[in-house]
Amino acid sequence: MDFNILYAIQSMRTELLDQIVLFITNAVGKYGYLWIGVGALMCLFNKTRKCGFSVLLSYVLVFLLGHLVLKDLIGRIRPCVIDQTVELLVQRPTSYSCPSTHTSWSFAAAAAIFMYHKKTGIAALVLASIIGFTRMYLFVHFPTDVLFGLAFGVIIGVLSAFVVKKTAAAIFGRKTADRRA
Repeated sequence: MDFNILYAIQSMRTELLDQIVLFITNAVGKYGYLWIGVGALMCLFNKTRKCGFSVLLSYVLVFLLGHLVLKDLIGRIRPCVIDQTVELLVQRPTSYSCPSTHTSWSFAAAAAIFMYHKKTGIAALVLASIIGFTRMYLFVHFPTDVLFGLAFGVIIGVLSAFVVKKTAAAIFGRKTADRRA
């Protein structure tokens, strides 16, 4: 089933779509640097600081748990390694396929943003969906890798927002109590 979906997506390829997908892939950058930038930028402003910390925490957790642990633990070979007849637009990745960490980073950041700012979070979720699609379009991930990355990312993003909210409440609650004493 995974290959049937990938081949259907490959049948949609055009020069224009190739360029759009490459732009999106390059804009996100290797290792999802877009989300580090978004998180760091959010940390600069009081109104978005906790959200920014949540985005950065989610990035670190996806890197540690998804990229460094789950990929090797699952050990799934990429579709572009199994079927090398499909012309790739990017260099053939050497790591394992599942989960798609581009997708995980994107959905983790989007979910963290959504936990604080619903409208911006919806826009981030749309972008994360597009990024997940590009991973299949580029023939570097199976659809199930992307779905796993989506679910894993959302869980990590929500967990990160929860941890940051609880930590901030504990820290700022103590500071407020110390001032009163």
